[in-house]
Amino acid sequence: METQNKQPNNNKIKSYVQYSGLVFQMMGIIGLFTFAGYKLDQNQASKTPIYTAILSLLGVCISLYMVIKSLKKTDFR
Repeated sequence: METQNKQPNNNKIKSYVQYSGLVFQMMGIIGLFTFAGYKLDQNQASKTPIYTAILSLLGVCISLYMVIKSLKKTDFR
């Protein structure tokens, strides 16, 4: 009976770890693309940060795609 009570608790912990990992992955991707855009803007000496804006939005789109792909694999039973 004791193992039955621990099983749902382990699933909750596993879910928290999985989703917190996705958050850090999203932050890393968005941060990397934003930094690359910032460096491109510095290199080009542009007045408006167009590369930063474009690459940060691209990073958001890629990270959302990865999250949706990961959620499709998750079994919610």
